[in-house]
Amino acid sequence: MKNQSKKRVRYLTHAALIAALYVALTYLSAFLGLSGTNAVQLRFSEALCILPYFTSAAIPGLTVGCLVANVVTFAAPPDILFGTLATLLGAFGTRLLRKWRFLAPFPPILSNTVIMPFVIRYAYVGVEESLPFLFLTVGAGEILSAGVLGLVLLFGLYPHKNKLFCDE
Repeated sequence: MKNQSKKRVRYLTHAALIAALYVALTYLSAFLGLSGTNAVQLRFSEALCILPYFTSAAIPGLTVGCLVANVVTFAAPPDILFGTLATLLGAFGTRLLRKWRFLAPFPPILSNTVIMPFVIRYAYVGVEESLPFLFLTVGAGEILSAGVLGLVLLFGLYPHKNKLFCDE
C-alpha cells in the first residue's frame, strides 16, 4: 500500500513538473515573440511533447500545461479548448508509439498541424491567411518545435530514462 502511494505521488509530481515547464517555456516563446497568432510559431514547450515516450504522467502534465499556458498568454477561447485538445491527442499518440523512438514527435506534429490552422484562421480577428498556407506554416513550426527540438530532447534524455521517469 505504501509503495502504491509513493508511485502515485511520483506520478503526480512528474505531471506537475511537466505542466509547469510547459507553461514556462510557452511564456518564454511568447515573450520572445515566437508564438501567438503568427503564421509560423516556435513554441519551445512543444519539444516536451515527446515526454509521453518516457512516462504516462506526461499526458496530463502536457494537457494541463497547455491549458494553463494558453490562458496566461491570453489565447482566444477556441484556442484554449482546441489547442489543449490537440496537445492531449498528440500526447496520447506519442505514448501509443513509444516502441518506435523516432516516431515520438509525429503525433503532436500531426494533431497540431490538422487542428491549429482552423483555430488560427477562425478564432482570431484579422488573420486572413488561407488554410493551406496555415497548414504549411503550422506544420513547419511543429516540425521545428516538436520534431527537431523534441528529438534533441528525446535523445538527450534517453540514456537517463530509468533514473528520471517512473514508467518502463
